Amino acid sequence: MANLVPGANAALTAENRGLSKVLVGLGWDTVPSRGPVAELVPMAVMCNDAGSALSGEYLVFFNQLVSADGSVSFAGEDDQEQIDVDLALVPAEVAKIAFIVYVDPDVRGPGTFSAVRSAYIRVATVENRELVRFEVPLSSNDNINAMMFGELYRHREDWKFRALGQGYTTGLAGVAKDFRVDV
Repeated sequence: MANLVPGANAALTAENRGLSKVLVGLGWDTVPSRGPVAELVPMAVMCNDAGSALSGEYLVFFNQLVSADGSVSFAGEDDQEQIDVDLALVPAEVAKIAFIVYVDPDVRGPGTFSAVRSAYIRVATVENRELVRFEVPLSSNDNINAMMFGELYRHREDWKFRALGQGYTTGLAGVAKDFRVDV
């Protein structure tokens, strides 16, 4: 298993021949508070080679648990949130799958990642053998209300993972604008 730093890449299928399905686990801790705690929501965005979401049918989140093609779905209980990806079923026009966590403003009002600690994203086999892990650096997050933890992406005929930890101060609206999709 490799622990990654922001911006680092890891080969998945090239180093694990026969790997066709992965689970992407996301997790975090929050500092207890007397007031409302931000409700964090994970989302997977399936993108073309220009970085745009294919369409709203290729977003996977709590209101849409499976992508239009069935290749990406919420499942499992090993992490706080788990997204299963069948790499063999991902359409050829998908160049990357971005994994984002955002603060849901509709649940407890506007919030930030300020109370979030020990956030991570990991990629494992379906047998739960961890291939890579990225501990998301969460230093000054008082204004961050959405964060791209990492992404799976195609490199020639193989799949790789990139650790990101890119924060947004514009929340879900900023994510939607970057990926050119309505949410």
